[in-house]
Amino acid sequence: MNNEQPIIVGLDIGTTKIAAIAGRKNEYGKLEILGFGRANSNGVQHGMVLNIDQTIKAIQAALENCIASNPDLEISEVYVGIAGHHIKSLQTRGDIVRQYTDEEISQGEIDQLVENQYKTYIPAGDQIIDVIPQEFTVDNFQNITNPIGYSGVKVGANFHIITGDRNAIRNINRSVEKSNLKVKDLVLQPLASAASVMCEQDLEAGVVIVDIGGGTTDIAIFYEGVLKHTAVIPFGGENITNDIKTGLGVLKTQAEQMKVQFGSALTDEARSNAFITIPGLRGMTPKEISVQNLAKIIQARMSEILDFVTYHLNQVGIEKKLLNGGIILTGGGSQLKHLIQLTEYITGLDARIGYPNEHLASGHIEELTKPMYATCIGLILKGYNVYENEIEKQKFKTTPVKEIVAEPKTGTKTKHKEKGIDAEKTKKRSKSIKDFLDSIKDGLIGLFEEEEDKQFK
Repeated sequence: MNNEQPIIVGLDIGTTKIAAIAGRKNEYGKLEILGFGRANSNGVQHGMVLNIDQTIKAIQAALENCIASNPDLEISEVYVGIAGHHIKSLQTRGDIVRQYTDEEISQGEIDQLVENQYKTYIPAGDQIIDVIPQEFTVDNFQNITNPIGYSGVKVGANFHIITGDRNAIRNINRSVEKSNLKVKDLVLQPLASAASVMCEQDLEAGVVIVDIGGGTTDIAIFYEGVLKHTAVIPFGGENITNDIKTGLGVLKTQAEQMKVQFGSALTDEARSNAFITIPGLRGMTPKEISVQNLAKIIQARMSEILDFVTYHLNQVGIEKKLLNGGIILTGGGSQLKHLIQLTEYITGLDARIGYPNEHLASGHIEELTKPMYATCIGLILKGYNVYENEIEKQKFKTTPVKEIVAEPKTGTKTKHKEKGIDAEKTKKRSKSIKDFLDSIKDGLIGLFEEEEDKQFK
């Protein structure tokens, strides 16, 4: 059974690193990691590809390292994460008055409802990336997870619409395709990270995912099993490193090393009498750096990032006491010492670190349990969600109609009855990670294929 499962590859194009991970589900539904490679990222700033040539070289280096870890791997298509401060979101409302009110609501009507949202006005140069239904209404009935099979005159929904800069998206597409890879799909990075570090209980309890990357900090807020808000803050771990470099007058590599080894997000937790000795340049005398001064710089920037998180929480309008799951910190920047304490102090919510190891099979590479690989693991999970949905559709097409249709009542058309049976299954299904992954639109990459892109293929 294991060998029948496809190998799916996630490609995380970040500001500081590019990671490629190949995985396959085992018979227990856990991911077996078959290949892993990473490379330093060049050409990406604040999550956006600015230099395509440098990005291509970094992608190819990550892929070579991935294949070197398992020479039997053949990688031709990948699921790619997208982020950057150009990503924005908005809330909309859509309704349709049904033509055939005596029939059950069909998938076609839901698709039409979603399709109508792509006509929403957005600024020139932006592109709608995703339209995610939050909760549906049928006439006076509200908070319906899936209305297929219900009857009514009017069906509507609240939507979360994610937009991005068309050129930024095109640059990602070109970088991957020029690396001789096919982009299977683009997935918003905070949603990929959320899938890898959340469990069913988090989704139900209400939770805030804060993914602190190199160039950006991504936020996803879930309440009552529904994605309520996404945002991208244009600051991350790289900004902290640059602050240390400027504030203490050291090289960038020294600043990064100090941040990782001696850094703290709380000045009060740093020892006042501790110092770090930095070698002098070209025979100059060594420099003494106060650990407390280092912590002051880190706390200032992290406090700014967490203030943005609080701002977005207030924008959504959900009372903090209703978010029982608190804040899950993930991404490379979440590994800063005492960050949990600072997060709880500023936001007033419980916090913990989110590790992507819940979905990994035993015997995995220890390195991959670090929060910095949450996005990449989440991309593989999204890939499997697409694959499993395709398998379900094929099974449905090949299943004889008589096996799924109950005996129709007098005057009831068979096709309506089929929809009703599907609805019963849907109503009984609880909120789950699969439902969340299903809500992320498939085939996202198709939105950006234009005539001018074809010359690059």
